[in-house]
Amino acid sequence: MSRIGNKSITVPAGVEVKVDGNHIMVKGPKGTLERDLHKNVSVEVNENVITVKRIDDEPFNRSLHGLTRTLINNMVNGVVNEFTRELQINGVGYRVQKQGNNLNLTLGYSHPVIFEAPQGITFDVPNANTIIVKGIDKELVGQTAAEIRTKRPPEVYRGKGIKYAEEVIRRKEGKTGK
Repeated sequence: MSRIGNKSITVPAGVEVKVDGNHIMVKGPKGTLERDLHKNVSVEVNENVITVKRIDDEPFNRSLHGLTRTLINNMVNGVVNEFTRELQINGVGYRVQKQGNNLNLTLGYSHPVIFEAPQGITFDVPNANTIIVKGIDKELVGQTAAEIRTKRPPEVYRGKGIKYAEEVIRRKEGKTGK
């Protein structure tokens, strides 16, 4: 029994949902998202309620049931409210600047790192040590934030690098800690 998959999704006002076979399109005030669904899962739209059903109780189909419902729910939420992910830069001389749609990262390398924004993603830089990634596609926002973080992941001895705002870096003692 799927607790998540059996929940229905209520569609807010101003959001239009179209299902064509195994293809779903969600259109809202912030934009449009489309996704192809697995053939073992069916989606029904009745007025303002979306329900997801699976064809049988095989373990694979049970796992798809909750996943599909969550993906559709994220699409509906994304076209109404943008998803955000905040990154912080720690380190002496480490900073970020916004150049058009791109980010210019100074991360201790001999050259600046230019990070281009994928389509559908916008960046906010409130100060030189904070990056806010915004977009309507939750998957793309998370992937973009992860790619930015890989440019200089946080290191455990000094805490320098790019980390998520809610991430806690467990610090290690150096050689003198014995």
